[in-house]
Amino acid sequence: MSAAISAQAPEEHSHLYPSFRRADVAFTHGDGSWLHGTDGIRYLDFATGIAVTGLGHSHSELIDVLYRQGARLWHVSNAVLIPEQEELARLLCRHTFADRVFFCNSGAEAVEAAIKTARRFQFVSGAPERYRIVTMEGAFHGRTLATVAAGGRDKYLEGFGPPSPGFDVVPFADIDAVEAVCGAETAAILVEPIQGESGVRRLSSEELARLRAICDERKLLLIFDEVQTGIGRTGRLFAYQDADVRPDILAAAKGLGNGFPVAACLATEAAAAGMTPGTHGSTFGGNPLAMAVAQKVVEIIANDVFLQNVRCRSDRLFAGLNKLVVTYPDVFTEVRGQGFLIGIRCGAPVDVVALSARANGLLTVLAGDNVMRLLPPLNLTDTEIDEGLARLGKVGQALTLASEMPSIMENADV
Repeated sequence: MSAAISAQAPEEHSHLYPSFRRADVAFTHGDGSWLHGTDGIRYLDFATGIAVTGLGHSHSELIDVLYRQGARLWHVSNAVLIPEQEELARLLCRHTFADRVFFCNSGAEAVEAAIKTARRFQFVSGAPERYRIVTMEGAFHGRTLATVAAGGRDKYLEGFGPPSPGFDVVPFADIDAVEAVCGAETAAILVEPIQGESGVRRLSSEELARLRAICDERKLLLIFDEVQTGIGRTGRLFAYQDADVRPDILAAAKGLGNGFPVAACLATEAAAAGMTPGTHGSTFGGNPLAMAVAQKVVEIIANDVFLQNVRCRSDRLFAGLNKLVVTYPDVFTEVRGQGFLIGIRCGAPVDVVALSARANGLLTVLAGDNVMRLLPPLNLTDTEIDEGLARLGKVGQALTLASEMPSIMENADV
């Protein structure tokens, strides 16, 4: 990360944990696909809070729901009936494979619930020795001790003591390795259909189908982490629907509340059967305010016409990005992903490309493998797509010129 991107004013942030590298930009408000900076610049938001605000900023229907529910009831505990939970759970189950839903607050919590659900399933099925979860290198499943262990990435594990036991990490997309590591103690396989953090790497439909077959043959559960890929991000409500491979358990978050903290663990009746009273819980999970917002988000995004528009506009954006690869091959080398979960592998250092994009009023997200993620709102217009491509074109032009001037590249402020 360049110094320019990570720059911050210590006196302004001295009371915060120094856990984030924060870009030197802040926003006053947003509308649709745009964010208004304190610097007076209007930014086109192709970051969406890292795949969160899928319906953009200040969406009128969501504001209306938030105000109406906020005036009625914010929070009660899960010790009582919460009708709003039942309504959202029914909606999610109607549009997915699931029969049961557990509501929580974040992606990591949803993955934790998925892990516990899988282990508990094996326990009540008479196989308590089955607790291990097979995962893939490069995954990002969250920041809790269990989910960082599931991801197996050294940079997130370092300094926190021995990793939580019970996870077997195999190379990405190596299905033979998955099959080989599955043993008498294996409970489930946990994967992201598309790995966002490590560079927008996608498992093919055939690879996902093989994982399903392995689970069926060995009486394992298949868990999909769709925290980033879900809620319309890939052009389907969930990515598994495009591959036509059904998981037993699925973790959802990010776009589910369009910025309001809410997450969900979805499961089949059989998979969830062991999660009896007292096995899991949450204080804030499923509160009426979160449920009302999330229900409206799902109602909007699960619409077939809405999702078809996402796929059509994704095609338009991909076509434009591939033209940029041809035009500026030293800056952009490859376009990856699906729907509006897009990765551009860069020829120039990715932090330099992202900084140049921001200088041109375009917000993006960094990933591994020198990849810059584009995660625009799902209701992005054709005009905004063209504007985003034009701004990336300026980046390509500026960095192509700068590559002939090493001093500018070293300064990384183009």
